[in-house]
Amino acid sequence: MSERVAAVDCGTNSIRLLIADLVDGQLVEVDRRMTIVRLGQGVDATGAFAPEALTRVFTACEDFASVIRSQAVGRLRFVATSAARDVSNREAFFTGVEERLGVQPEIISGREEAELSFRGATTSLDLPAPYLVADIGGGSTELVLGDANGVRAAESLDIGSVRLTERHVTTDPTSPAELAAITRDVDTLLDSTTVPLADARALIAVAGTATTVAAVALGLAEYDRNAVHHAHLTAADLRRTTTWLTTSTRADRSAVPSIHPGRVDVIGAGALILQRLADRLNVTDLVVSEHDILDGVALSLT
Repeated sequence: MSERVAAVDCGTNSIRLLIADLVDGQLVEVDRRMTIVRLGQGVDATGAFAPEALTRVFTACEDFASVIRSQAVGRLRFVATSAARDVSNREAFFTGVEERLGVQPEIISGREEAELSFRGATTSLDLPAPYLVADIGGGSTELVLGDANGVRAAESLDIGSVRLTERHVTTDPTSPAELAAITRDVDTLLDSTTVPLADARALIAVAGTATTVAAVALGLAEYDRNAVHHAHLTAADLRRTTTWLTTSTRADRSAVPSIHPGRVDVIGAGALILQRLADRLNVTDLVVSEHDILDGVALSLT
């Protein structure tokens, strides 16, 4: 027996849809798509969603609703993460999404976000345990340490590619002083995390920052999901790519086809988070996974 389900993950920078058939507790992908909506635009400074950001989200929801109807989906779950947790006007977000998709968004906790990312990322991977899953988003970064038996420790940190770019970056290319400020913010929270990073024997990086870094490191002529999924990047690969992403101009990054236009201005900060995290671990490389919280949300519908 199988059931067709849909999962929507609305983060700080993007909104994504996965339609899949659940067969014996496993996902068989039917459709997967992503739109950059920058829901977190200005949230770090104002504490509210910008009207134009809400408009972008609602337009994407209308597109997703059409796809969901055409695929005869039985159940849908919509989760929203970092950007939606503390804003003053989130009721407008709730109402607009429900009007278009017929389901109210769930504002999940950092802990649940971490657990869903872990479940989605680690399915079908065979790595030395315990492994650390890092989900670097636009507004937050989820760190989850676990093994085949599940999560041992997890925490959501308020560092993300959009948040740190808006907080610190005003020049093009990013100045050394701005990079130093981003690094200080990242290191401060990594220093204080309750997740025992030193215990990790493998690093799995998920979501748009990690997959974009991998695509650039691999020198892909265009984004290739199959090439990125489960790609291994050495420490040297990551450092070389991060250095280029943080010191290049916006025009230089825009000329790289594997970087989505909606990530061009924030990928440097995201890569720097990944770099500073990897530097703290006793691992020789990292594994990049296309499977992440979106897959975890779909699996939660079993």
